[in-house]
Amino acid sequence: MKTIKFLKGTALLSAGLLFSGAVLAGDKEPAAKVIKEGVWRGVFNVSETQVPFNFEFKGKDLEHGTFTLLNGTRRDDFHVQRLGKDSVFIKMNTYDAALVAKIEDNGTLNGEYRSLVPGKRGNALPFTAEYGKKYRFVEPGKDVAPAANLSGKWELKFYSKEQVPNKVAILKQNGNKLTGVIMQVTGDSRELEGTVQGDEFVLSGFTGPSPKIYKGKINADGTLSGVTSQGIYDNTKFDGVKDDKAELPDPYKLTYLKEGYKKLDFTFPDLTGKAVSLSDDKYKGKVVIIEIVGTWCPNCTDQTVFLSPWFNKNQKRGVEAIAIGFEQKDSLAYAQYTLGKLRDKYNIKYDILFGGLADKKLVSQKLPALNKFVAFPTTIIIDRKGDVREIYTGYTGTVTGKYYKDYEKKFNTLLDQLLAEEAPSTAAVKTDEPAQKGK
Repeated sequence: MKTIKFLKGTALLSAGLLFSGAVLAGDKEPAAKVIKEGVWRGVFNVSETQVPFNFEFKGKDLEHGTFTLLNGTRRDDFHVQRLGKDSVFIKMNTYDAALVAKIEDNGTLNGEYRSLVPGKRGNALPFTAEYGKKYRFVEPGKDVAPAANLSGKWELKFYSKEQVPNKVAILKQNGNKLTGVIMQVTGDSRELEGTVQGDEFVLSGFTGPSPKIYKGKINADGTLSGVTSQGIYDNTKFDGVKDDKAELPDPYKLTYLKEGYKKLDFTFPDLTGKAVSLSDDKYKGKVVIIEIVGTWCPNCTDQTVFLSPWFNKNQKRGVEAIAIGFEQKDSLAYAQYTLGKLRDKYNIKYDILFGGLADKKLVSQKLPALNKFVAFPTTIIIDRKGDVREIYTGYTGTVTGKYYKDYEKKFNTLLDQLLAEEAPSTAAVKTDEPAQKGK
Protein backbone atom coordinates (compact mmCIF):
# COMPACT_ATOMS: atom_id res chain seq x y z
CA MET A 1 0.00 0.00 0.00
CA LYS A 2 1.43 3.38 -0.93
CA THR A 3 1.71 5.97 1.79
CA ILE A 4 -1.22 8.30 1.49
CA LYS A 5 -0.80 12.05 1.16
CA PHE A 6 -3.09 12.37 4.06
CA LEU A 7 -4.23 15.98 4.26
CA LYS A 8 -5.65 15.85 0.76
CA GLY A 9 -7.12 12.42 1.34
CA THR A 10 -8.80 13.36 4.60
CA ALA A 11 -10.51 16.32 2.99
CA LEU A 12 -12.00 14.02 0.35
CA LEU A 13 -12.93 11.48 3.01
CA SER A 14 -14.68 14.11 5.12
CA ALA A 15 -16.61 15.42 2.11
CA GLY A 16 -17.65 11.90 1.14
CA LEU A 17 -18.83 11.06 4.63
CA LEU A 18 -20.88 14.23 4.92
CA PHE A 19 -22.43 13.75 1.48
CA SER A 20 -23.34 10.11 2.06
CA GLY A 21 -24.80 10.95 5.47
CA ALA A 22 -27.01 13.66 3.97
CA VAL A 23 -28.25 11.30 1.25
CA LEU A 24 -29.13 8.55 3.73
CA ALA A 25 -30.77 10.77 6.29
CA GLY A 26 -32.47 13.20 3.97
CA ASP A 27 -32.62 16.65 5.52
CA LYS A 28 -31.60 15.32 8.93
CA GLU A 29 -27.87 14.99 9.46
CA PRO A 30 -26.75 11.92 11.47
CA ALA A 31 -25.30 12.60 14.91
CA ALA A 32 -21.53 12.65 15.18
CA LYS A 33 -20.07 9.56 16.83
CA VAL A 34 -17.86 9.85 19.91
CA ILE A 35 -15.07 7.85 21.51
CA LYS A 36 -16.07 6.63 24.96
CA GLU A 37 -14.06 8.05 27.87
CA GLY A 38 -11.87 5.53 29.64
CA VAL A 39 -9.26 2.86 28.95
CA TRP A 40 -9.13 0.94 25.67
CA ARG A 41 -7.25 -2.05 24.29
CA GLY A 42 -5.97 -1.87 20.73
CA VAL A 43 -4.32 -4.55 18.61
CA PHE A 44 -1.96 -4.00 15.67
CA ASN A 45 -1.18 -6.62 13.05
CA VAL A 46 2.61 -6.42 12.75
CA SER A 47 4.46 -8.92 10.56
CA GLU A 48 1.56 -11.36 10.93
CA THR A 49 1.83 -10.91 14.71
CA GLN A 50 -0.75 -9.27 16.95
CA VAL A 51 0.75 -6.43 19.02
CA PRO A 52 -1.61 -5.15 21.74
CA PHE A 53 -1.43 -1.65 23.20
CA ASN A 54 -3.48 0.33 25.68
CA PHE A 55 -4.68 3.89 25.62
CA GLU A 56 -7.01 6.20 27.48
CA PHE A 57 -9.38 8.76 26.02
CA LYS A 58 -10.56 11.76 28.03
CA GLY A 59 -12.96 14.41 26.81
CA LYS A 60 -16.69 14.81 26.33
CA ASP A 61 -16.16 15.57 22.65
CA LEU A 62 -13.42 14.72 20.17
CA GLU A 63 -12.39 18.31 19.50
CA HIS A 64 -11.31 18.77 23.13
CA GLY A 65 -10.27 15.20 23.82
CA THR A 66 -6.88 13.74 24.73
CA PHE A 67 -5.63 10.39 23.49
CA THR A 68 -3.02 8.94 25.90
CA LEU A 69 -0.87 5.91 25.14
CA LEU A 70 -0.18 3.79 28.24
CA ASN A 71 3.06 1.83 28.67
CA GLY A 72 3.84 0.79 32.23
CA THR A 73 4.32 4.09 34.07
CA ARG A 74 4.85 6.09 30.86
CA ARG A 75 2.16 8.40 29.45
CA ASP A 76 2.20 10.02 25.98
CA ASP A 77 -0.57 12.46 25.09
CA PHE A 78 -1.87 13.22 21.58
CA HIS A 79 -4.49 15.56 20.12
CA VAL A 80 -7.57 14.10 18.42
CA GLN A 81 -9.14 15.56 15.27
CA ARG A 82 -12.52 14.64 13.85
CA LEU A 83 -12.96 13.52 10.24
CA GLY A 84 -16.58 13.82 9.24
CA LYS A 85 -19.15 12.24 11.56
CA ASP A 86 -17.56 8.89 12.32
CA SER A 87 -13.76 9.03 11.85
CA VAL A 88 -10.76 10.37 13.76
CA PHE A 89 -7.22 11.46 12.95
CA ILE A 90 -4.59 11.29 15.72
CA LYS A 91 -1.22 12.79 14.73
CA MET A 92 1.71 11.23 16.57
CA ASN A 93 2.99 14.64 17.71
CA THR A 94 6.44 15.29 16.18
CA TYR A 95 6.56 11.89 14.42
CA ASP A 96 5.26 12.18 10.87
CA ALA A 97 2.70 9.43 11.33
CA ALA A 98 -0.89 9.15 12.52
CA LEU A 99 -3.58 6.79 13.70
CA VAL A 100 -6.62 7.06 11.41
CA ALA A 101 -9.76 5.22 12.50
CA LYS A 102 -13.48 4.87 11.98
CA ILE A 103 -15.82 4.71 14.96
CA GLU A 104 -18.02 1.72 14.22
CA ASP A 105 -21.71 1.48 15.11
CA ASN A 106 -20.87 -0.83 18.04
CA GLY A 107 -18.39 1.75 19.43
CA THR A 108 -15.17 -0.05 18.46
CA LEU A 109 -12.40 1.60 16.46
CA ASN A 110 -11.16 0.19 13.15
CA GLY A 111 -8.24 1.86 11.41
CA GLU A 112 -4.58 2.10 10.45
CA TYR A 113 -1.28 3.50 11.62
CA ARG A 114 -0.02 5.50 8.62
CA SER A 115 3.22 7.17 7.65
CA LEU A 116 2.66 10.78 6.55
CA VAL A 117 6.09 11.28 4.98
CA PRO A 118 5.46 12.67 1.46
CA GLY A 119 6.43 10.25 -1.31
CA LYS A 120 7.52 7.51 1.07
CA ARG A 121 6.29 4.06 0.07
CA GLY A 122 5.27 1.61 2.73
CA ASN A 123 2.42 -0.41 4.14
CA ALA A 124 0.08 0.85 6.82
CA LEU A 125 -0.44 -1.17 10.00
CA PRO A 126 -4.12 -2.05 10.55
CA PHE A 127 -5.51 -1.99 14.08
CA THR A 128 -8.75 -2.42 15.99
CA ALA A 129 -9.60 -1.21 19.49
CA GLU A 130 -12.24 -2.08 22.09
CA TYR A 131 -13.45 0.06 24.95
CA GLY A 132 -13.19 -0.98 28.61
CA LYS A 133 -10.48 -3.61 28.25
CA LYS A 134 -7.61 -2.69 30.56
CA TYR A 135 -5.53 -5.82 30.12
CA ARG A 136 -2.79 -6.03 27.47
CA PHE A 137 -2.15 -9.71 26.67
CA VAL A 138 -4.24 -11.96 28.94
CA GLU A 139 -7.79 -11.47 30.13
CA PRO A 140 -8.25 -11.31 33.92
CA GLY A 141 -8.65 -14.75 35.45
CA LYS A 142 -6.92 -16.57 32.60
CA ASP A 143 -3.30 -16.25 33.76
CA VAL A 144 -1.06 -19.32 33.87
CA ALA A 145 1.48 -19.60 36.69
CA PRO A 146 4.88 -18.34 35.48
CA ALA A 147 7.67 -20.92 35.18
CA ALA A 148 10.31 -18.41 36.33
CA ASN A 149 10.88 -14.87 37.52
CA LEU A 150 12.69 -12.86 34.85
CA SER A 151 13.54 -9.87 37.06
CA GLY A 152 17.13 -8.73 36.54
CA LYS A 153 19.56 -7.88 33.78
CA TRP A 154 19.85 -9.94 30.59
CA GLU A 155 22.30 -9.91 27.72
CA LEU A 156 20.46 -10.37 24.42
CA LYS A 157 22.18 -11.64 21.28
CA PHE A 158 20.36 -10.91 18.01
CA TYR A 159 20.63 -12.78 14.70
CA SER A 160 20.12 -11.06 11.33
CA LYS A 161 21.74 -10.69 7.90
CA GLU A 162 23.52 -7.57 9.13
CA GLN A 163 25.59 -7.76 12.30
CA VAL A 164 23.55 -6.51 15.26
CA PRO A 165 25.34 -5.53 18.49
CA ASN A 166 24.20 -7.26 21.65
CA LYS A 167 21.52 -5.52 23.70
CA VAL A 168 20.86 -5.42 27.43
CA ALA A 169 17.40 -5.92 28.91
CA ILE A 170 16.44 -4.71 32.38
CA LEU A 171 13.29 -6.58 33.42
CA LYS A 172 10.98 -6.48 36.43
CA GLN A 173 8.41 -9.20 37.08
CA ASN A 174 5.62 -9.13 39.66
CA GLY A 175 3.59 -12.31 39.45
CA ASN A 176 2.57 -12.59 35.80
CA LYS A 177 3.11 -8.91 35.05
CA LEU A 178 6.37 -8.11 33.23
CA THR A 179 7.78 -4.64 32.53
CA GLY A 180 11.18 -3.51 31.34
CA VAL A 181 13.41 -1.73 28.87
CA ILE A 182 15.77 -2.95 26.14
CA MET A 183 18.99 -0.93 25.85
CA GLN A 184 21.22 -0.79 22.78
CA VAL A 185 24.00 1.48 21.53
CA THR A 186 21.48 3.76 19.80
CA GLY A 187 19.38 4.23 22.94
CA ASP A 188 16.57 2.47 24.79
CA SER A 189 13.25 0.93 23.75
CA ARG A 190 11.26 3.14 26.11
CA GLU A 191 9.12 1.33 28.67
CA LEU A 192 7.71 -2.05 27.62
CA GLU A 193 4.82 -3.88 29.23
CA GLY A 194 3.86 -7.53 29.06
CA THR A 195 3.40 -10.85 30.82
CA VAL A 196 4.91 -14.23 31.64
CA GLN A 197 2.59 -17.20 31.10
CA GLY A 198 4.07 -20.59 31.96
CA ASP A 199 7.35 -20.77 30.05
CA GLU A 200 6.41 -18.03 27.59
CA PHE A 201 7.01 -14.28 27.86
CA VAL A 202 6.00 -11.26 25.81
CA LEU A 203 6.55 -7.48 25.95
CA SER A 204 5.11 -4.76 23.74
CA GLY A 205 5.39 -1.00 23.44
CA PHE A 206 3.75 1.76 21.43
CA THR A 207 4.52 5.40 22.28
CA GLY A 208 4.00 7.07 18.88
CA PRO A 209 6.73 5.63 16.67
CA SER A 210 6.25 2.13 15.20
CA PRO A 211 4.87 -0.46 17.66
CA LYS A 212 7.24 -3.20 18.76
CA ILE A 213 7.01 -6.59 20.42
CA TYR A 214 9.45 -9.02 22.05
CA LYS A 215 8.21 -12.55 22.65
CA GLY A 216 9.71 -15.95 23.31
CA LYS A 217 10.24 -18.93 25.59
CA ILE A 218 12.03 -19.59 28.84
CA ASN A 219 14.24 -22.59 28.18
CA ALA A 220 14.89 -25.45 30.62
CA ASP A 221 18.38 -24.08 31.40
CA GLY A 222 16.96 -20.64 32.27
CA THR A 223 18.01 -18.92 29.04
CA LEU A 224 15.62 -17.13 26.69
CA SER A 225 14.86 -17.66 23.01
CA GLY A 226 12.65 -15.25 21.15
CA VAL A 227 11.87 -12.93 18.28
CA THR A 228 11.26 -9.20 18.05
CA SER A 229 9.04 -7.47 15.50
CA GLN A 230 8.99 -3.75 14.81
CA GLY A 231 7.25 -1.86 12.05
CA ILE A 232 6.35 -3.91 8.99
CA TYR A 233 7.93 -7.25 8.02
CA ASP A 234 10.82 -6.80 10.47
CA ASN A 235 11.47 -9.97 12.49
CA THR A 236 14.73 -10.66 14.29
CA LYS A 237 15.53 -13.71 16.42
CA PHE A 238 17.41 -13.39 19.70
CA ASP A 239 18.75 -15.41 22.62
CA GLY A 240 19.04 -14.14 26.18
CA VAL A 241 21.30 -15.01 29.10
CA LYS A 242 20.80 -13.60 32.59
CA ASP A 243 23.89 -11.64 33.55
CA ASP A 244 23.95 -8.95 36.24
CA LYS A 245 27.26 -7.72 34.79
CA ALA A 246 26.03 -7.32 31.21
CA GLU A 247 26.90 -3.92 29.75
CA LEU A 248 26.80 -2.17 26.39
CA PRO A 249 29.95 -0.74 24.77
CA ASP A 250 31.04 2.52 26.41
CA PRO A 251 28.90 5.23 24.71
CA TYR A 252 31.66 7.79 25.32
CA LYS A 253 34.15 5.82 23.20
CA LEU A 254 32.16 4.74 20.13
CA THR A 255 32.43 8.00 18.19
CA TYR A 256 35.51 10.22 18.34
CA LEU A 257 37.57 12.62 16.24
CA LYS A 258 40.01 11.21 13.73
CA GLU A 259 43.69 11.48 14.52
CA GLY A 260 44.98 15.01 14.00
CA TYR A 261 41.64 16.68 14.76
CA LYS A 262 40.61 18.59 17.87
CA LYS A 263 37.90 20.72 16.35
CA LEU A 264 34.72 20.32 14.36
CA ASP A 265 33.21 22.65 11.79
CA PHE A 266 30.17 22.59 9.54
CA THR A 267 27.73 24.81 7.69
CA PHE A 268 24.04 23.94 7.40
CA PRO A 269 20.89 25.99 6.78
CA ASP A 270 18.63 26.90 9.68
CA LEU A 271 14.86 26.70 9.34
CA THR A 272 14.76 30.07 7.55
CA GLY A 273 17.34 28.88 5.02
CA LYS A 274 20.16 31.00 6.48
CA ALA A 275 23.59 29.31 6.49
CA VAL A 276 24.87 28.74 10.01
CA SER A 277 28.41 27.63 10.84
CA LEU A 278 30.01 26.49 14.06
CA SER A 279 32.75 29.04 13.30
CA ASP A 280 30.25 31.95 13.46
CA ASP A 281 31.00 34.66 16.00
CA LYS A 282 27.92 33.65 18.00
CA TYR A 283 29.68 30.51 19.18
CA LYS A 284 33.20 31.82 19.74
CA GLY A 285 34.27 31.65 23.36
CA LYS A 286 31.13 29.69 24.29
CA VAL A 287 30.65 26.12 25.38
CA VAL A 288 28.63 24.54 22.57
CA ILE A 289 26.44 21.41 22.70
CA ILE A 290 25.85 19.79 19.30
CA GLU A 291 22.93 17.37 18.95
CA ILE A 292 22.60 15.20 15.84
CA VAL A 293 18.93 14.24 15.77
CA GLY A 294 15.88 13.34 13.67
CA THR A 295 12.22 13.94 14.42
CA TRP A 296 11.48 10.31 13.43
CA CYS A 297 13.78 9.07 16.24
CA PRO A 298 12.16 8.47 19.68
CA ASN A 299 15.49 8.57 21.53
CA CYS A 300 16.18 11.94 19.89
CA THR A 301 12.86 13.19 21.22
CA ASP A 302 13.71 11.97 24.72
CA GLN A 303 17.10 13.66 24.51
CA THR A 304 15.39 16.90 23.43
CA VAL A 305 13.07 16.63 26.45
CA PHE A 306 16.25 16.56 28.56
CA LEU A 307 18.27 19.24 26.75
CA SER A 308 15.68 21.93 26.01
CA PRO A 309 14.77 22.83 29.63
CA TRP A 310 18.41 22.43 30.67
CA PHE A 311 19.49 24.94 28.01
CA ASN A 312 16.72 27.42 28.83
CA LYS A 313 17.88 27.37 32.45
CA ASN A 314 21.63 27.61 31.75
CA GLN A 315 21.98 29.68 28.56
CA LYS A 316 23.08 32.84 30.37
CA ARG A 317 26.10 31.00 31.77
CA GLY A 318 27.84 31.12 28.39
CA VAL A 319 26.54 28.04 26.61
CA GLU A 320 25.01 27.60 23.17
CA ALA A 321 23.42 24.54 21.59
CA ILE A 322 22.77 23.45 18.02
CA ALA A 323 20.47 20.65 16.88
CA ILE A 324 21.30 19.28 13.43
CA GLY A 325 18.27 17.43 12.11
CA PHE A 326 18.51 14.68 9.51
CA GLU A 327 15.00 13.96 8.25
CA GLN A 328 13.11 11.32 6.26
CA LYS A 329 13.00 13.56 3.19
CA ASP A 330 15.90 15.61 1.79
CA SER A 331 13.89 18.81 1.62
CA LEU A 332 14.32 22.03 3.59
CA ALA A 333 10.61 22.75 3.21
CA TYR A 334 9.78 19.37 4.77
CA ALA A 335 12.36 19.92 7.54
CA GLN A 336 10.83 23.32 8.28
CA TYR A 337 7.60 21.48 9.03
CA THR A 338 8.98 18.52 11.01
CA LEU A 339 11.75 20.32 12.90
CA GLY A 340 9.46 23.30 13.41
CA LYS A 341 6.96 20.98 15.13
CA LEU A 342 9.78 19.69 17.36
CA ARG A 343 10.86 23.25 18.21
CA ASP A 344 7.36 24.39 19.10
CA LYS A 345 6.33 21.35 21.14
CA TYR A 346 9.47 21.29 23.30
CA ASN A 347 10.09 25.05 23.54
CA ILE A 348 13.53 24.82 21.89
CA LYS A 349 15.41 28.12 22.12
CA TYR A 350 18.68 26.99 20.55
CA ASP A 351 19.47 26.88 16.82
CA ILE A 352 18.00 24.07 14.73
CA LEU A 353 19.72 23.29 11.43
CA PHE A 354 18.84 20.92 8.60
CA GLY A 355 21.58 18.42 7.77
CA GLY A 356 19.88 16.44 5.00
CA LEU A 357 18.47 12.96 4.60
CA ALA A 358 18.48 10.64 7.62
CA ASP A 359 21.38 8.40 6.63
CA LYS A 360 24.36 7.50 8.83
CA LYS A 361 26.77 7.44 5.89
CA LEU A 362 25.63 10.92 4.87
CA VAL A 363 26.22 12.23 8.40
CA SER A 364 29.77 10.84 8.28
CA GLN A 365 30.35 12.55 4.92
CA LYS A 366 29.07 15.90 6.16
CA LEU A 367 31.05 15.68 9.41
CA PRO A 368 34.33 14.18 8.13
CA ALA A 369 36.24 14.85 11.35
CA LEU A 370 34.31 12.01 13.03
CA ASN A 371 35.74 8.48 12.89
CA LYS A 372 32.21 7.20 12.15
CA PHE A 373 28.62 8.00 12.93
CA VAL A 374 26.92 5.27 14.96
CA ALA A 375 23.55 6.51 16.14
CA PHE A 376 20.84 9.15 16.26
CA PRO A 377 21.08 10.95 18.62
CA THR A 378 24.75 11.78 19.15
CA THR A 379 25.84 14.53 21.55
CA ILE A 380 29.07 16.47 20.93
CA ILE A 381 30.31 18.89 23.59
CA ILE A 382 32.78 21.61 22.63
CA ASP A 383 34.75 23.82 25.05
CA ARG A 384 35.32 27.57 24.95
CA LYS A 385 38.44 27.12 22.80
CA GLY A 386 36.47 25.23 20.18
CA ASP A 387 37.96 21.84 21.03
CA VAL A 388 35.76 18.76 21.16
CA ARG A 389 35.81 17.48 24.73
CA GLU A 390 33.23 14.69 24.67
CA ILE A 391 31.06 12.68 22.27
CA TYR A 392 28.19 10.56 23.57
CA THR A 393 26.46 8.02 21.31
CA GLY A 394 22.73 7.35 21.74
CA TYR A 395 20.63 8.35 24.72
CA THR A 396 19.57 6.55 27.88
CA GLY A 397 16.16 7.78 29.02
CA THR A 398 14.68 7.97 32.50
CA VAL A 399 13.30 4.42 32.27
CA THR A 400 16.87 3.07 32.41
CA GLY A 401 17.19 4.23 36.03
CA LYS A 402 20.83 4.19 37.11
CA TYR A 403 22.07 4.65 33.53
CA TYR A 404 20.05 7.83 33.11
CA LYS A 405 21.16 9.19 36.49
CA ASP A 406 24.81 8.46 35.65
CA TYR A 407 24.44 10.23 32.30
CA GLU A 408 22.74 13.25 33.86
CA LYS A 409 25.40 13.54 36.57
CA LYS A 410 28.31 13.26 34.14
CA PHE A 411 26.70 15.73 31.70
CA ASN A 412 26.21 18.36 34.40
CA THR A 413 29.67 17.80 35.91
CA LEU A 414 31.38 18.28 32.54
CA LEU A 415 29.29 21.33 31.61
CA ASP A 416 29.98 22.95 34.98
CA GLN A 417 33.68 22.35 34.45
CA LEU A 418 33.75 23.74 30.92
CA LEU A 419 31.63 26.77 31.77
CA ALA A 420 34.01 27.59 34.64
CA GLU A 421 36.95 27.72 32.22
CA GLU A 422 38.06 31.15 31.03
CA ALA A 423 37.14 32.12 27.50
CA PRO A 424 40.17 32.77 25.23
CA SER A 425 40.98 36.45 24.73
CA THR A 426 40.75 35.94 20.96
CA ALA A 427 37.22 34.50 21.15
CA ALA A 428 35.71 37.24 19.00
CA VAL A 429 38.61 37.38 16.54
CA LYS A 430 38.18 35.52 13.26
CA THR A 431 40.98 33.35 12.00
CA ASP A 432 41.86 32.07 8.56
CA GLU A 433 43.31 28.84 9.97
CA PRO A 434 41.39 25.63 9.20
CA ALA A 435 38.74 25.11 11.86
CA GLN A 436 38.57 21.34 11.69
CA LYS A 437 42.16 20.29 12.18
CA GLY A 438 43.57 20.45 15.68
CA LYS A 439 46.70 22.37 16.55
